[in-house]
Amino acid sequence: MMLPAMGRKRQAEITFETSKGDIVVTLYNDTPIHRDNFIRNVKAGIYDGVLFHRCIRNFMIQSGDPTSKNARPGEKLGEGDEKPSDRLTAEFRMPDHFHRRGVLAAAREGDDYNPEKKSSSQQFYIVTGRTFSDEELDAQLQRVRKMTGTDDIWTPEIREAYRTVGGAPHLDGSYTVFGEVKKGMDVVDSIQTVATDTFDRPIEDIRIIRARVSKRVRFR
Repeated sequence: MMLPAMGRKRQAEITFETSKGDIVVTLYNDTPIHRDNFIRNVKAGIYDGVLFHRCIRNFMIQSGDPTSKNARPGEKLGEGDEKPSDRLTAEFRMPDHFHRRGVLAAAREGDDYNPEKKSSSQQFYIVTGRTFSDEELDAQLQRVRKMTGTDDIWTPEIREAYRTVGGAPHLDGSYTVFGEVKKGMDVVDSIQTVATDTFDRPIEDIRIIRARVSKRVRFR
């Protein structure tokens, strides 16, 4: 089950042709820094040939590290080759966009090195997540409040989504959500369940063969 996104009208779409099947994502218009950067990356071929280098069952799958294209078996990935100056300004859009199942979000370095919570300009993840009980959500909310310094971060609708659809609520307010899976969530699920090593890298390489802009929208 997927929830309707805010502002779905006239959204750009990206198709990832992967070794497990196609995944189609839409990009939100109210996160224009991330949207435009992602489109540029796709057009530049940055994602062609990269691996899904970190996959955690009931959490997320991560990709976008250009150094993974020619990685050796068992090599730890995810450091990338970008500089701090390449990072993107965070675009948190709570309560419209939160870490429910199926969203596309930007990876980033931790707060110790990146207190402004700026996003990687290349790496991204898709949330698979799980459902949460009310008791679990209360505990997660306390954690989110402590991390963000914000009290009113979740609406009743967000809590219900985490109860029934699932996601990764502890990431809210700390990582930028900028799109969602439109088609191919079954492919995402097949990727999240593969066997992985101690670095959460799939034992058998799973690759984005090609990424392309499958629906173009002119932005003002």
